[in-house]
Amino acid sequence: MTTFDDFYNSLLSLAKEYGEKNTHLKIDYQKDSDLIKIFGENISSLAKAKNGLDDVLELSYTTAEHHPFWNLLYHCSEISKTTLEKWTSDLTKDELDEIQWSIDELKNSCSKLQEKLDKD
Repeated sequence: MTTFDDFYNSLLSLAKEYGEKNTHLKIDYQKDSDLIKIFGENISSLAKAKNGLDDVLELSYTTAEHHPFWNLLYHCSEISKTTLEKWTSDLTKDELDEIQWSIDELKNSCSKLQEKLDKD
């Protein structure tokens, strides 16, 4: 039976072949979650961060609002998204206002979670 590790090792061989043809790849293997990410050699840290945040944003957008941590994830993700989008430029007043509003929402969420802990 073929395993995910077998697939990963085959992928490494394929990447090596492409490397010999001057197409270098970066491969990130997260064994615990059976996840492989393949990046071109010129990917920047900013592009990798935006890519990773896309997964977090998807979770924050699809998580049911009744989950106790939803608001925390959502607002942290939105702040991060705005920050990364504006990484090489300046934030506008409206963007800073949105960030401040999200920070206020985070504070409210933390207060509610603290109240729940205090009751327990």
